[in-house]
Amino acid sequence: MNTSAAGATAAAETLSEETVDALARAQSVNVAPPLRHESLLSVRAANIKQSAVRDVFEISMQPGLVSLAGGNPYLQSLPLERLGETARRIIAEHGLEALQYGGGQGTLELRTQICEVMAAEGILDADPENVVITAGSQSAQDVAAKVFCDPGDVILLEDPTYVGALNTFEAYQVDVQPVAGDEHGIIPSELRARIAGLQAEGKRIKLLYTIPNFNNPSGVMLAPGRRQEIVDICREANILVLEDNPYGLLKFDGVLPAPLRAANPEDVLYLGSFSKIFAPGLRIGWALVPAHLKQRYYLASEAVTLCPPTFNQLLVSDYLRDYDWQGQVATYRNLYRERCTALLAALDEFMPDGVSWTTPEGGFFVWLTLPGGIDTYPLLYKGIDAGVVFVPGAAFSAAGGPSNKLRLAFSAVPPETLREGVKRLAPVLAEAIAAQ
Repeated sequence: MNTSAAGATAAAETLSEETVDALARAQSVNVAPPLRHESLLSVRAANIKQSAVRDVFEISMQPGLVSLAGGNPYLQSLPLERLGETARRIIAEHGLEALQYGGGQGTLELRTQICEVMAAEGILDADPENVVITAGSQSAQDVAAKVFCDPGDVILLEDPTYVGALNTFEAYQVDVQPVAGDEHGIIPSELRARIAGLQAEGKRIKLLYTIPNFNNPSGVMLAPGRRQEIVDICREANILVLEDNPYGLLKFDGVLPAPLRAANPEDVLYLGSFSKIFAPGLRIGWALVPAHLKQRYYLASEAVTLCPPTFNQLLVSDYLRDYDWQGQVATYRNLYRERCTALLAALDEFMPDGVSWTTPEGGFFVWLTLPGGIDTYPLLYKGIDAGVVFVPGAAFSAAGGPSNKLRLAFSAVPPETLREGVKRLAPVLAEAIAAQ
């Protein structure tokens, strides 16, 4: 296989845990032999998905393979040498604090700074007292499920949705129910109908989980005109909205729609993360919790992690205080806009008739739809044989069964390599369409 140097560089990308989980979920088969202590496992443990995909880490390292699978931020644009000096100074000057246990809610300095970050996102009334620092927003989702849901309770979520949220919620034995959306996000009339139908069945609906800005995997943004209506519908049904907004600041034009939480402090539990706007390896996220729920949420979070890592919090605080973090966000916006444009142009150039895709205004992902009846999971291995890897759509749905959709990630891949990846993928999809 002839490949460019850029293609080889992209092949060296290590797939993120989220991507590995998605590939595993897409296959949805557990081929592991029975465990010696199988009978001791809880029912909850049986709901935790196990990877049955052949070694995707080795797959991602195959020479010349173009990975359009991993939704990783492009960390090469960070001032890494300066950050290394900052980390050294924190240990040298504040080591006894940085390496010691800290408060379970997180440092007051970082919680105050997070309120400033949320102000840039459009939330102007956040109180540091209602912010809980978490181990990424994944941990915040876990705590929310633990605090609000008993086995059998319903969590509504847009379809498709983040694979990590699906795995987290299902581990708590909740009933995850998809709500239909379109190119403008969740459809309010579909949400009303879904709630009414589930209530008629006697179901207890606790949460609506949504990624309104540049949904993972679809890249879709919830239309501003639908946002308040979505919250109003949930308020009427006494359903708490769980708003996950890791990509919100990465809107390409920098003109941000107001978060659902902005005008609804009592009805929305807001999740944020530094994983996409700074560094995912630090595992620092947060929850802005309605004041009347904060204490229960905080205690549940503390019971899981005891305290968020102090050193990581101090490093994030230094970054927010001493670096041009908003300038870095602007750099990311320009970088990801360029890459998204390159991916969309390649899709226009190479994709066969019958394939459609979303046109995101920010974030990391483009969502492809093939004709009905085509299962994209078997195409994963044909794609690998052709030198490109993607994530099949079945990973991102609570509905179960095959999917005619797939996710492509552009954030970590140079424009010329994106074009090469799409060029390799197109014949695989064309063959599947022709065979149908």
